[in-house]
Amino acid sequence: MAGTIEALVPGGQANPGPPLGPELGPTPVDVQDVVSQINEETAAFDGMEVPVTIEYDDDGSFTIEVGVPPTAELIKDEAGFETGSGEPQENFVADMSIEQVKKVAEQKSTDLLSYDVKNAAKEVGGTCASLGVTIEGEDARTFDDRVDAGDYDDVLVA
Repeated sequence: MAGTIEALVPGGQANPGPPLGPELGPTPVDVQDVVSQINEETAAFDGMEVPVTIEYDDDGSFTIEVGVPPTAELIKDEAGFETGSGEPQENFVADMSIEQVKKVAEQKSTDLLSYDVKNAAKEVGGTCASLGVTIEGEDARTFDDRVDAGDYDDVLVA
C-alpha cells in the first residue's frame, strides 16, 4: 500500500470536506468513491463518530476498514441522549437496563480488554459512571460490585 489515512467520521454522513478531503486530496484515489463506500459501510452507526482506516495504492485502488465507535458514543445512542453530565456523580442524564449494557458490551467486545461479556459489561459500566448514566436505576459506580455479587448473572453469563 502506498499510504494509510485514519480518521473519525460521522457514521453514514461522511463528506468530501474535513477530515477526509484534505487527507485524501493529494492521493490518487477518487475522493467521492471513498466517501460513498465509507457511508455505505458506516450506515449502521448513523450519526455516531466511527473510526475508519483507508489504505490506498499508487494506482488509485483503496480498502476501507471500519472500526467500532467509542463506548461513550454507543452508550449515548443506546440510552438516547446527546451529551454526558457535567457532574456525573450528582446529575444523571439517562438510565440503562442491564440488557442495554450487555448490547453495548457485545458491540464493543473486540476493542475491550475483557475475555467475557460479564467483564466487558463492567468496562461499559465504568464509562456509564463517567457520563452520568445510571444502570437499572442505580449509580453506575456500584455496578462492578453488583456484577461481582452475581446480581445480573441471568443476563450476563452465557
